[in-house]
Amino acid sequence: MGADHTPKIVGTVWGLLVLNTLGSAGAKTIIPLPRSLIQMVTMGALVAAFALALAVNLRLRIRASSFVFLLTLLLVESVISSANLESGFGALFRCFRLALFVGTLWLLSRWWNGGLTFVRYHIRMYFAVLGSVATGLVVSPGAALPDLYGGRLVGALWPLTPPQIGQYAAVIIGLTVLLVLGRRTDRASAVVVIVPSFVLLALTHTRTATLGLFIGLALAIGSLILTSAAARRFFTWAVLCAVVAAVGFASALQAWFLRGQSKENFSNLTGRAKVWDALLAAPRSTSEQLFGVGLGDKSFGGLPIDNSWLAVYNEQGLIGVTLVAAVIIVLGGVALLRPPSLQRACAIFLISYCAIASYTEAGLGDASPYLLHLALAASLLAAPAPPAPLSTPEVPRRHIPRWAQRSEVT
Repeated sequence: MGADHTPKIVGTVWGLLVLNTLGSAGAKTIIPLPRSLIQMVTMGALVAAFALALAVNLRLRIRASSFVFLLTLLLVESVISSANLESGFGALFRCFRLALFVGTLWLLSRWWNGGLTFVRYHIRMYFAVLGSVATGLVVSPGAALPDLYGGRLVGALWPLTPPQIGQYAAVIIGLTVLLVLGRRTDRASAVVVIVPSFVLLALTHTRTATLGLFIGLALAIGSLILTSAAARRFFTWAVLCAVVAAVGFASALQAWFLRGQSKENFSNLTGRAKVWDALLAAPRSTSEQLFGVGLGDKSFGGLPIDNSWLAVYNEQGLIGVTLVAAVIIVLGGVALLRPPSLQRACAIFLISYCAIASYTEAGLGDASPYLLHLALAASLLAAPAPPAPLSTPEVPRRHIPRWAQRSEVT
């Protein structure tokens, strides 16, 4: 089944998954939105996504996917760890949310065929999200660049934090650049996406997203160098521009990177290291070490963990960490075994970006944009579905009289 035969409703389902993973916590918006209302919208989007996916795939045709299978095992482990209610009834609700998320991915796997259809869905939806951020910046610059976040860009219409905006901008910039190199989109359309997204990324001052973008693109383009002249030219120009920028704008880049922080604050990753040390030092039973304490809000002692691996260890234990590591290893291994192609390059970009961001961002163990990025990578690495065999009409046998059969023998 080719990408051209993907029903349009599948794109709607993907957009609803993006809406669900935007979250409900963030900056203060221009029009105050109750968190309960935001949670109702995001959870409603997930329920609608599952219902639509089921409606368009009533026969429950799915494709084998090691990625979604590992997520299913992670879901089972999350239910086991949350069953004792150590993290409250909210843990079971988060398990239900993860179940709908994984179930929707299973239903969508029918259309995972190594095409670029889902890449376009991804770019369009996150570009729409960034459009809301840009609108909020124009309508109320003070609300979009609040002092509470040190003047970094936030969502003024929908509560989005600077790391979220930086992540969305970096991902669609990287994917769009790769589409241009693969000649799957024109340069004018790419400029419309890349330029404003890069401006928003710069205004967020998000170091993780910026590093993930550049390192991820370097690895992705590196996978195309031997087979694409456009990739070789882009890589050469990118290196030259990077050298010029490093020499000519070193002080400005350093100031942007430090965000006005002291070297001590920067060295302990804006206080993250203190939370990590406290989490690792906390006493745990054998059950908590293996299974964790159940799905929570990715915090410890009231402070955000901001590390996917430690968040998974805290909530889903060593078993959860093993499953998440298996997801990254399996996707990375499959990508390395695939022959060079644009789809492989996009998958490498997404996998490497999520791996880099996992050090300072949480989300790999629960329904999140990071799992959606990896799901997109899995769809790109899926082998094309074999064409259905053409049925040959049965030719009716002619009746031959007995006298004619005897004459043929003689």
